[in-house]
Amino acid sequence: MKKTLITLVIFYLSGSLLANCPEVLDHEVRLLDSKETESLCQYKNKVILAVNVASRCGYTPQYTGLQNLYKELKDEDFVILAFPSRDFLWQEFSDESDIKEFCSTEYGVTFPMFATSPVKGRNANNFYKELIKETGIEPGWNFHKYLIGRDGKVSSFNTKVEPNSSELISSIKSLL
Repeated sequence: MKKTLITLVIFYLSGSLLANCPEVLDHEVRLLDSKETESLCQYKNKVILAVNVASRCGYTPQYTGLQNLYKELKDEDFVILAFPSRDFLWQEFSDESDIKEFCSTEYGVTFPMFATSPVKGRNANNFYKELIKETGIEPGWNFHKYLIGRDGKVSSFNTKVEPNSSELISSIKSLL
């Protein structure tokens, strides 16, 4: 009886935690260099900046701006979710442990990073397929940014929009 009650409580709590998850976030994704997965629904009450990243790209220095932005705003219910991809001239390491080490050592990245995956075309991961569907815009290169409000509405910023640009920062702050 006690075991059944505990199971029911866990089932109820897990359902209520995931209730009202915006469709765009209703995905399980694998963490970088891990077998562990997590639901993006856990970020449903945050403003999210999803970025497809690469370690060997001319835009890689944007990691500095992304980390600074995350550090500055994370206590205001803001999070950056990074998705390494090899879609653009294989500018990402093929070994996820190399990606993790590079981002930590070179840029001090502390925001969540997920498994290397495609972010464009029919092979795009399901989260990115949803972002593309919501905006009608597919990433054209590394460091394309999608801003997701608490309501699940998505806007898109191309690669050239720097993390510290007034355009991006004002859009983020308007959602916080």
